[in-house]
Amino acid sequence: MIKFSRAFWVANSVELLERLAYYAVFIVITLYLSNVWGFSDIEAGIVSAIFSAMLYFLPTFAGAYADKIGFRSSIMLAFALLTVGYGGLGLLPTLLESAGLVEYGMTTAFTGLETSYLRWSIAPVLALVVIGGAFIKAVISGTVARETTSENRARGYSIFYMMVNVGAFTGKTVVDPLRRSIGDEGLVYLNFFSASMTFLALIAVFFFYKSVKTEGKGKSLAETGKALWKVCRNGRLIVLILIISGFWMIQSQMYATMPKYVIRMIGEGASPGWYANVNPLVVFLCVNFVTSLMKKRKALTSMTIGMLIIPFSALVMSFGNQIGSACVMGLHPVAFMMIAGIAMQALAECFISPRFLEYFSLQSPKGEEGLYLGFSHLHSFFSYLFAFGLSGFLLERYCPDPKGFASQAEYAAATANAHYIWYVFVGIGMVSAIALAIYGKVVRKMDKSKEQ
Repeated sequence: MIKFSRAFWVANSVELLERLAYYAVFIVITLYLSNVWGFSDIEAGIVSAIFSAMLYFLPTFAGAYADKIGFRSSIMLAFALLTVGYGGLGLLPTLLESAGLVEYGMTTAFTGLETSYLRWSIAPVLALVVIGGAFIKAVISGTVARETTSENRARGYSIFYMMVNVGAFTGKTVVDPLRRSIGDEGLVYLNFFSASMTFLALIAVFFFYKSVKTEGKGKSLAETGKALWKVCRNGRLIVLILIISGFWMIQSQMYATMPKYVIRMIGEGASPGWYANVNPLVVFLCVNFVTSLMKKRKALTSMTIGMLIIPFSALVMSFGNQIGSACVMGLHPVAFMMIAGIAMQALAECFISPRFLEYFSLQSPKGEEGLYLGFSHLHSFFSYLFAFGLSGFLLERYCPDPKGFASQAEYAAATANAHYIWYVFVGIGMVSAIALAIYGKVVRKMDKSKEQ
């Protein structure tokens, strides 16, 4: 029986709480920015893109610093920043409301801020969430690397990924009941819920997180900088990150495009939080099985199988707008095909993500796990930066806000080709899958030549 340390289990438990907090907010981030703050689709897409991209760009630097100051201190700093950040996202609209700058109700929107600098007061609060999240990205996955061996690492990362998705499922579950019961004001209250979860995680780390694995702690800034420069020059890892970004560009549409798409195509009765929950549910059920199935296969082989699945998931999502209006198993066709596509993405994720983290952890020298695992998250920096920005333009072109149309007939004509959005991501997925297959062959040939 495989045994893991207490630090391993504490890290995974607080990761569950952090993911619960993050996804409760993130699944409706574009709705929050548009419906509460008054940003347009394109503006909300750009703000979300910068927020998401920086959350995955900074872990490289946060991870290097975490190696220096120690993982326990880094996790406590992270959860303190997240608690203040999420609390601020809930408190700031309340303060502006008390100043008479916002009106709440079923049509919640900031008034008078469209051309005011006050609308950007959200930026520093989002920055706190970004910095705190960057430390978590590097340190929790780095802890898994430190607290496992090469023999049980794949199993360790499958457990880690299962906990991530338990948190994701739970976080997304609270969204739709709040939105339906109290309208857009619920999007504000979600932030207080997330702040309470990260505060609970902070307490858990303070009392229970202890580890004897402290390699790298106390390094000089020069040593930290040297290690950072070394990993940034690793061409093999950078190319892999860029290729895997194609998967995350498609997967991120569950947050960038899907919530607005299904509400606009189905109506306010749509449940984007529940549709998105199919992803963590499938991952929770399948990730250990897939990891066991592929344990004798190399990490790149497992990732390639997942990448071959992902373009078909986007294709399936496009079918919902083309098969008429008759219900499928009691669901609107757009909802049914969206759920099917999300389930396929989750299956692809089981093949890709745990083995991707394992691959990076095996490249990391002792004492630099935080740096390398932080670096591994750059794939989401590239994908979220482009995916959210692209989503805003695609939504405005093919699935615009119905508020701008005088009649239902006009809106039906404007959204007749809404499924074209998903064709863009089919193409991205195909290119990425082919690129990873080529990458695998080249890397195997390089390794074989090196051995000879």
